[in-house]
Amino acid sequence: MILRGAFPVLPTPFDSEGAVDPQAFDRIIDFAVTCGAQGCVYPGVASEVDTLSDDEREAQVARLGARLAGRIPFVVGASAPTPEAVLNHIRIGAAAGAAVAMVIAPGSIGRDAAAQTAFFAAIAKDSPLPIMLQNQPVPIGAGLSAEMVAEIAAAVPNLRYVKEETLPCGQNLTLIRAACGDAIDGVFGGAGGRYITDELARGSLGTMPAVEFTDLHVRLFNAWQDGDISESRRLFMVALPALNLQAVFRMHMTKHTLMRRGVLGSVHVRGKGPAMDAEDRRELDTLLSLLSDEFQTCPLNDVDGGER
Repeated sequence: MILRGAFPVLPTPFDSEGAVDPQAFDRIIDFAVTCGAQGCVYPGVASEVDTLSDDEREAQVARLGARLAGRIPFVVGASAPTPEAVLNHIRIGAAAGAAVAMVIAPGSIGRDAAAQTAFFAAIAKDSPLPIMLQNQPVPIGAGLSAEMVAEIAAAVPNLRYVKEETLPCGQNLTLIRAACGDAIDGVFGGAGGRYITDELARGSLGTMPAVEFTDLHVRLFNAWQDGDISESRRLFMVALPALNLQAVFRMHMTKHTLMRRGVLGSVHVRGKGPAMDAEDRRELDTLLSLLSDEFQTCPLNDVDGGER
């Protein structure tokens, strides 16, 4: 089965003291499923994966698999500095029931096609799961060209998907699809869903945005698949101001929005990046109120945007 649809990247919830909150993670998983997500991803950059210990990461992946119980497929984030560490994360994901393992083309290797090919070949040789190459821009990723991605895919048969996030996302998605051809099953868009209609028009399999607007993204994707392009574009236009704010505040906005939608009780963030001040939270409340009629699952709670 080829993966398609809206696959939100799940955040890692923390309590007010900064500890992982497993029960809140269950609510996030249930929110994604109830919103109709065709699948989900964990852990990724939006999950604050770089702040998790190996034990926390393993426990969360196991909990995700158990909670989903096969209701929707999940992509396990398996990125790590070495092939050995990547394979350990892949095996943990496979044991939890993951369908695919997503691995960033490491920024530390850079745009060296031969070295990147060797990295992915070492992983794929022993991987129990098919691989998705996440093409992130520098400095997190290597920002590979379409030709480099195609060279890796041709040499690594177990590499079946690409998640393309380098700018311009739409053009690069087109170039990767053309360069890779039948060597891969297809390309997903990322970049927070900010270019989703362009990506769908160029033949993407779907999108892997943050989770807080999963119901909108599912409706957008389904409308496009059903040929209702005008409705798909309407939903994109409605959501775009909030997605622009999300581009700045990332997991802070995700967690504030999930609190407003009754999913989270804490907005604690471990990761780096700008936090939202009182004016930012008021702006978020305004944008969410304008979106409220589009939320078909978990409507907004009647609370202000203050810190909690």
